[in-house]
Amino acid sequence: MPTQLTADWVRQHLPTRPPNAHKGTFGTLQIVAGSRRYRGAAALAAEGALRAGTGVVQLAAIEPVCAAVAARLPCCTFLPVAQGPVGGIAAAALPDILAEKATAVLAGCGMGNTADTAALVGGLLAQSPHPLVLDADALNALAAASASRQSLFPPLPAGRGEIILTSHIGEMARLCGQSTEAILKDQPGIAQSFARRHGCTVVLKSHVTVVAAPSGALLVNNTAGNAGLAKGGSGDVLAGIIAGLLAQGLPAQAAAGAGVWLHATAADAAARETGQAALSPADLPHHLAQVLLALGH
Repeated sequence: MPTQLTADWVRQHLPTRPPNAHKGTFGTLQIVAGSRRYRGAAALAAEGALRAGTGVVQLAAIEPVCAAVAARLPCCTFLPVAQGPVGGIAAAALPDILAEKATAVLAGCGMGNTADTAALVGGLLAQSPHPLVLDADALNALAAASASRQSLFPPLPAGRGEIILTSHIGEMARLCGQSTEAILKDQPGIAQSFARRHGCTVVLKSHVTVVAAPSGALLVNNTAGNAGLAKGGSGDVLAGIIAGLLAQGLPAQAAAGAGVWLHATAADAAARETGQAALSPADLPHHLAQVLLALGH
């Protein structure tokens, strides 16, 4: 039976914040995101992670993206990297990215669906030991690469951290080679089957969002959230929240489940002020702070 995500469930799974803590206590998240065309995605993901309590958020991005995010979030740290021929992160930046210390990595938000992105995602999977969240263009790259091999992932390093995929219905359809209608018809079953087969945690987003673990355990969020989230950028905030919780040491299923509920509940709080039509993804981090405060965090 699936477990319903609730305030009590999330409260029990959030990381504690001891009074003698320092920034290292709450992890370091490396975000590999953004491109010349999609600069805001990196900012939304980074702010989601910061508001989720992450100790250090580092953004690896091309210089124009770093500059844009620094103007909004001066508390981030930055790794400016080489720009590829179409305005995204160059594949040649991979060694610099891998050399940085982190407790978790998020890749994909606004990177662009390019050959460089595909090479970076493949390199992170094959060489990074850290827990990894793949979102947006990282999932598109994974879908394209998997079509040419039996396994979804390339050979993975021994002892690598857990992997979370934060996919919407369309992305899962591409990953599975099925139609969106087929995914919607059996959203929980598809998520569970995919998670078991590939050994990763799957967040499958729609008007109902499910989280499936490799063990077959299933979490469901069908009470929080609203149609105000149906805007570009909402998923970037969610990916940042989940990755931020992962960086703080939560297991993948707990980070994904808590992140999904916090994101949806923040959207409900925002909609009470703005209405659903006017709700902006940029409103979510502020309201996430309110939700965490209400939970005693």
